Amino acid sequence: MTMSPQHASRRRMYRRRRWLVGIIAVIVLALIAAAAFVVITYADANNGIRRSSISGMTGPKQNTGESNILIMGLDSRVDVNGKPFPQAIYDQIHAEDASVGGYNTNVLMLIHIPANGGKAVGISIPRDDYVDFPGAPGGVEKGKIKEAYGDAMNASLQKLADEGVPEADAYQQSRTAARQSTIKTVSEFLGGVRIDHFVEVTMAAFYEVAQAVQPITVCLNHATADTFSGADFPAGVQQLNAAQSMAFVRQRRDTTSSDFDMTDLDRTRRQQAFMVSLAVKLKQASTFTDFGKLQKLIDVAKKDVALDSDLDLLSFAQQAQSLAGGNISFVTLPIDHFDTVDGQDVNIVDVDAIRAQVHDLLNPPPPTAAPSASPSSSSGTKAGSGSTAPSAPATPNPVYTDSSSPLQSGNVPCVN
Repeated sequence: MTMSPQHASRRRMYRRRRWLVGIIAVIVLALIAAAAFVVITYADANNGIRRSSISGMTGPKQNTGESNILIMGLDSRVDVNGKPFPQAIYDQIHAEDASVGGYNTNVLMLIHIPANGGKAVGISIPRDDYVDFPGAPGGVEKGKIKEAYGDAMNASLQKLADEGVPEADAYQQSRTAARQSTIKTVSEFLGGVRIDHFVEVTMAAFYEVAQAVQPITVCLNHATADTFSGADFPAGVQQLNAAQSMAFVRQRRDTTSSDFDMTDLDRTRRQQAFMVSLAVKLKQASTFTDFGKLQKLIDVAKKDVALDSDLDLLSFAQQAQSLAGGNISFVTLPIDHFDTVDGQDVNIVDVDAIRAQVHDLLNPPPPTAAPSASPSSSSGTKAGSGSTAPSAPATPNPVYTDSSSPLQSGNVPCVN
């Protein structure tokens, strides 16, 4: 039987409608699945990551919306539960085994996130700065700032052992005491700066994060190699895998016959440069919207990262995404001179000058309005020509030859 044109049209419309309903249903189901994944992952991360209290925010109350986060990178060869890493990780990061290294914070960086979307600043504290230890944990009143963690931890372990506290509980309580001691030491050293949150990472955490997002692009001013860290790099822009990334941020000497004299401050500058390069990679790779990569990063965090009890992961991820867009610069606090104290090489610093600098960094003057462009220079076309001006050349990699100038985020920097 021949179908009438009207009947055929209605059937085609019905099929299109049914097709559209099917597509909409698939989209809705995908959105529900994505939302469920985010909720489950968020809950999983919050329940699985090691947390400890700051024991009261240090420093005076600050402006609403501001946040100061202390990044602590430990040189310990164990995870947050005191367990050894897999041997494969020791092999890749040139770190021998769990018996080597202590509990020094070889990376100390204060990230200041201002209110209202202003530009953030990362303040690196050289690990060998000779400072006062508030409360003198274990009877130690002064030392390298990196040692505040280990001194407090050892003092707490001894006290809890004398009290008969089970070993596993004593270990976690002592790690908490060590974090609190480090936070208080940094806060007072910087002039009573309020510290709202902390993020503690181990060497394995760094390696596994790099493994999840590799390769990562870096740039070096000099060719260099180091038998201790495993570094072996040509000059210029290059892409690193996870093991090379670890060597990149750990290298603090050059063991070749070249005249390149690398210092611990160069290593601090490399850590800053790597964070910029990592942010560039995270943004380019859309990691914040890649569920698979996010899950890998959360799995790493549950093994090798500790956070304070009040740090909201969702809010922190949103801040990290903003910083990945280039909205942060990095500075290294200055050193007055080098000296030897009790047989140790230390950095002697001008505490008053450092506190004044930190105050200025955390309280910059309000930005001035940019002058308006004149009509003749604001347009990219000539009057009446209809042709556009040539596009600007690509921005070259900025070059930093020392640690004194601020390192700007946004594109991959070249460093020593």
